[in-house]
Amino acid sequence: MQFDLFMAAVQFIVLLLSLSVHESAHAFTADLLGDPTARYLGRVSLNPMVHADLFGTIIFPIIGLFSGLMFGWAKPVPVNLARLRNPSRDHMLVAAAGPASNLLIALGLFGVLMIVKTVSPDGAALVRDVAYWQYPQTGNSVIVPLTVIAFQGIVLNLILAVFNLIPVAPLDGAAVLSGLLPRSLSSIIDQLQPYGFMILIALLYLGIPSMLYSPILGFFVQFLRI
Repeated sequence: MQFDLFMAAVQFIVLLLSLSVHESAHAFTADLLGDPTARYLGRVSLNPMVHADLFGTIIFPIIGLFSGLMFGWAKPVPVNLARLRNPSRDHMLVAAAGPASNLLIALGLFGVLMIVKTVSPDGAALVRDVAYWQYPQTGNSVIVPLTVIAFQGIVLNLILAVFNLIPVAPLDGAAVLSGLLPRSLSSIIDQLQPYGFMILIALLYLGIPSMLYSPILGFFVQFLRI
């Protein structure tokens, strides 16, 4: 029971920090490209409180502690397209910054665990156990909880990155795809925005997001298990 609470706390904290990095990346990129709106609102910050959404950041993840599905979202960062230097291109870059930040976190933590594997046989065995979802419940070394935290960081950030790149509003992928397509085609994406939530629910029901991120997650995990 004590270890279950530890794992729940780890997942919750990692999710909060990952969402904060995601939203802060949106805000920072928008400010860099000419729109200081989010900066004026204090959103260029890693403080989870400035990004927290009551339902998406608190209630839904707490429910996830009991259901085994740890997921959530934060308040969207406001972007004034008119203040961006190149609205069409820059809106795409601002949208892409969030998932890109999560991917960078996952890659960084993956690199850390690969280093731990090379330091000692015990470190390699620990990383392999964690990558097989066999979390050590004993041990005095600080490396044990840090390895568990790092692995959870890889999992949650890869899921966040891939999920948010699904090209359905209000996810970031809709703005990214719209910016990549010619105007004649991007207008179709815009017309679908009012139905985005219903489309997203249907995709979740069909298990499409899991089909997208599971192979990517498996690709990274296999190197940790070697």
